[in-house]
Amino acid sequence: MDVKTLVGMISIIIAGMTMAIGSISPALGMARAVAQALSSIAQQPDEANTITRTLFIGLAMIESLAIYCFVISMIVFLPIRSGVM
Repeated sequence: MDVKTLVGMISIIIAGMTMAIGSISPALGMARAVAQALSSIAQQPDEANTITRTLFIGLAMIESLAIYCFVISMIVFLPIRSGVM
């Protein structure tokens, strides 16, 4: 096995781990945020619009973390696919 093949294998493994960790954490954060928002709406129905608006802003910020992990994994994976290495 040459160095090029080894670097390619390691890059693919790192890209996969980045996506796995980078998608599990935001998913758990989103689930907790939605659960808390639903609990808050159940306790204070009059504030549902404010809670919902704040929830969507928070979910967008949490989702950006997953997108950053995806971009990083594609940057790690790109040299393998384009044949640079």
